[in-house]
Amino acid sequence: MQTSSIREWDRVWVNANIATMVAGDAPYGTMRNAALAVKGERIAWIGTAEEARARASTQSTPVEDCRDLWILPGLIDCHTHLVYGGNRVEEFEKRLCGVSYEEIARAGGGIQSTVNATRAADAESLLASATSRAKRLMAEGVTTVEIKSGYGLDLDTERRMLEVARELGRCLPLSVRTTYLGMHALPKEYRADRAAFVQLASGPWLETLAASGLVDAVDVFCENIAFTVAEAEHFLRAARRLGLPAHVHAGQLTDMGAAELASKYQALSADHLEYLSAGGAAALAAAGTVAVLSPGAYFTLRQTTPPPIALLRQAGVAMAVATDCNPGSSPCTSLLLALNMACTLFGLTPLEALTGATRHAARVLGMQADVGTLEVGKRADFSLYAIDRPAELCYNLGANPCLGTVRGGVAAAAATRDVA
Repeated sequence: MQTSSIREWDRVWVNANIATMVAGDAPYGTMRNAALAVKGERIAWIGTAEEARARASTQSTPVEDCRDLWILPGLIDCHTHLVYGGNRVEEFEKRLCGVSYEEIARAGGGIQSTVNATRAADAESLLASATSRAKRLMAEGVTTVEIKSGYGLDLDTERRMLEVARELGRCLPLSVRTTYLGMHALPKEYRADRAAFVQLASGPWLETLAASGLVDAVDVFCENIAFTVAEAEHFLRAARRLGLPAHVHAGQLTDMGAAELASKYQALSADHLEYLSAGGAAALAAAGTVAVLSPGAYFTLRQTTPPPIALLRQAGVAMAVATDCNPGSSPCTSLLLALNMACTLFGLTPLEALTGATRHAARVLGMQADVGTLEVGKRADFSLYAIDRPAELCYNLGANPCLGTVRGGVAAAAATRDVA
């Protein structure tokens, strides 16, 4: 049982099964016939339902009867590209006819086609489409999401994307972390001068966006169809000078040593990692860099080489799971589906997958002191599910058992009724 010196609660949820997701002896940090109390935006107390009722009655605290629902930390989608214009359904058809993702990209499609659509879109339309995607995630119990730019590849559009991402966090009950994916692809206007683009993306554009308060972290796509290790390092070095944490798209199509580069710069995460050496895994573990798995992209691109999960386990690398929601390789707005795919396609256990969408996902965003587990003092972000056990969130295909979400102590959707 956890206690707090605070005795006055704003509200308490009782008769719940709680999966705190705190590491320990009990799988999922399970507490049955339990209760959780909030004060302001924070968790004030976690303990037994019996004690909660007794204490609440002396304070006239509102009580919510969960009737054996499960309470889990608000889910965290730690790798998305929610803000973009257009779609890439035509490319989806081409890939099903045998054209590879790399062939499409090299022919001027892929990311560049989304860049064209995003540059042409105004902020209002970008916000409307991103809001629709975010609401689908929130309906499953997502309370925190990371949103990358990278479909502008010029200063004005990158700024517009990041401003829309910030606005999304203001207009929805959703915590948003923004990432400047300044080096996502080489735009067509710089094909004859790669160095000029790298200098702009790593220099004045990065500095301007960071100074405006729009950037929580940076990201770079280090891959044979994107940027070399040397180019990516130039970008990461510039971000380090500004004190910005980093993510790296690494090892999605080839092993270029991007995992080692991410480790060298103590990146918060290395994402994808279908191609990863033992040395790369060891480097990630030594740096404390989290491996973010993107089963939606693996599935959509019909890849056949999954991330080396056994190697990551053996090295002791923490693994997170994300939708990688984007128009080209993972048009996925269901984190629960991503959890299922992480289990069925990659071989994660349900405990590993759920940890990857809570505790480890919080680490990816540098937010582990605030969210990701249910503990006294952390922000009261949690969701309520009509399930028999936590593994069910990784089991059902297409089902959404989320009955409500609380963010910062405030109910974002009705899940229970007041019984006090």
